[in-house]
Amino acid sequence: MRLRDRRAFNKPEVMIIPMIDIMFFLLVFFMLSTLYMVNIKTVDVHMPKAANVETQMRVTYVVTMKKDGSLYLEDQPIAEAALLARAKAENARNAKFALVLRADSGLDYGKVYALLDRCKGAGITRVGLAGESAGGK
Repeated sequence: MRLRDRRAFNKPEVMIIPMIDIMFFLLVFFMLSTLYMVNIKTVDVHMPKAANVETQMRVTYVVTMKKDGSLYLEDQPIAEAALLARAKAENARNAKFALVLRADSGLDYGKVYALLDRCKGAGITRVGLAGESAGGK
């Protein structure tokens, strides 16, 4: 029987470089995937399509106007007078206040224009209209 020399055994080596590569890959994957998981609480409407839609992430109020003319602040129904009062108060507090209107594509243009006019009358000047991307850029 032959005895083994303990010094002849090599110590197991831990290869840390592949583990760092995998961790970096996972970090990048989760960072990129969370960019597309922005959850905006809104009511579903059929918005008009446009080729040059631009995404804005710094919006204070997202207002939805359904085909019947009803208004929603994020996902909660709200009366127009209450919406204008809250938006006016927030506009006075926040210098970067911005309101985005998501209007149904089948809605009468006059109703949208009337709401935008009342917003301007309340002192809200940073107003945008939302649309769905139709390809474009």
